[in-house]
Amino acid sequence: MKKILTLFAVVGLIVFTGCEGPEGPPGQDGVNIVGTVYENTSANYYNFTEGNNYSVVFNFPQQLIISDVVLVYRLGDVVNGQPLWEFLPETHYFDDEAGIRDFTYNFNFTRNYTKIFLEGYDPSNPVPSQFTSNQIFRIVVVPADFASKVDKSNYLDVANKLNLKESQVQDIKF
Repeated sequence: MKKILTLFAVVGLIVFTGCEGPEGPPGQDGVNIVGTVYENTSANYYNFTEGNNYSVVFNFPQQLIISDVVLVYRLGDVVNGQPLWEFLPETHYFDDEAGIRDFTYNFNFTRNYTKIFLEGYDPSNPVPSQFTSNQIFRIVVVPADFASKVDKSNYLDVANKLNLKESQVQDIKF
């Protein structure tokens, strides 16, 4: 009986390993993660005012792919010659009784543009000018699957993983 079972096992093994179907269609080439960075440089500071409704819109030069993600960073400071990029949304709290000066830099985006804006109780109730005048932003466009695998709050981590160089940052005008 053991010889018969062994014979069936060997024959079955040969039959099932010998069957090959037709070759499938060729797969797509590997995906090359491409990130794009836009910045309004110091030659093109942005000022949030009541006249522009405390907002700015940047129209992308070409429509984004539907799966792209937009990350926005504000130049918060320069420490020892190194820029300190702060990830949006970014909320500031002030120690006042009414709490009316608390505000947030925020943004939204579509495939055609990104809008950066101040929001809060009342941005015109004097938000200090260092937060409304001479602002510089970096807008980073990345594929969604990349954005899920990186520390988005850290601009340097994003730039390093995308292998982006400062020379690749594209100057924009709002």
